Amino acid sequence: MTNRKPARRAGSTETTTPTFRSAAVARLANMPVATLRIWEQRYAAVRPATAASGHRLYTQADVQRVLLLRQLTERGHAIGSIAPLDTHRLGQVVAAAQAPQAMTATAAPAATPRGRALRLAVAGPALAMRLQRALVGARGPHMPRVVSVFETLADATGSAARVPADLLLCHAPELRPNAAQGLRAARDACRATRAAVIYRYAATTTLATLAEAGMATLREPLEDAAMLHWLAALATAHAVARAARADVRTTVGEQPPTAVVPARRYDDATLTTLAGLPQNMSCECPRHVAELLLQLASFESYSAGCANRSHADAELHAYLHQVAGTARALFEDALESVAQHEGLPLP
Repeated sequence: MTNRKPARRAGSTETTTPTFRSAAVARLANMPVATLRIWEQRYAAVRPATAASGHRLYTQADVQRVLLLRQLTERGHAIGSIAPLDTHRLGQVVAAAQAPQAMTATAAPAATPRGRALRLAVAGPALAMRLQRALVGARGPHMPRVVSVFETLADATGSAARVPADLLLCHAPELRPNAAQGLRAARDACRATRAAVIYRYAATTTLATLAEAGMATLREPLEDAAMLHWLAALATAHAVARAARADVRTTVGEQPPTAVVPARRYDDATLTTLAGLPQNMSCECPRHVAELLLQLASFESYSAGCANRSHADAELHAYLHQVAGTARALFEDALESVAQHEGLPLP
């Protein structure tokens, strides 16, 4: 007999209707969406439902299974060997792997591939003391550096940070559904680009919400070395993101971030007229270029008016505005060349 929907593995329980998209699950597990797709198609490691829109949707049980698989693959297990295990068995393997091991802080230096040390704003004196203790035995040129310590997350939100941080790190015995809102406010007050939290208890839905907001989470109990490994991954991701932004900004259009973008040469009325040219023309390029210019001009205007949640957010939108304007100016040159070639009048 053939089931329309694949049967779930023994030991897994569907606690809610499918609500989580693949991008959210991948962020929660700190893995690429493409890898998650391979796990599903090649190894049947998880079997999400498919919505009418075509999006893959996961239940809380699906998310929990992905997290267990991710923990084990990070410890060296091949996905092909653990994918057939049911969720209960996966949990047992993870528990066994988390047993006390001979690990030292020197085995996990939190280093960035290039650039300065990761600057930390820490909410929670106990966490700050633990972090400083863990870093004493660590070795490496780019250790994380604590630049500010706050008693609580509310204190971090209410104080003006004298030194900007790269990462706001806090400790929470319990994460409530509105945790993302408080973390976001504290992150912006500390002028940090990202927030992360070490927690003891949290609902899967809360963790998914934090992942959607780009916030990293790590569950206690954990050893100092495990915490440093986690910070090392965050430091590396931060450094790579900064380097990528710098590389893109210096290569797109060969213009520096502060380059002045020329004003529009063609208004919407002119472009709409060109976009409406008959489709039976020998060359449809003028019509297609005009359509692209309308879209680029719209996005250029949209990015200029985007709400900014932080200094980094404002920087990003300014960059997007410049890229859109640069692309628009290049396509205006292209439209002029195509129009001359086709004998079309332009204002």
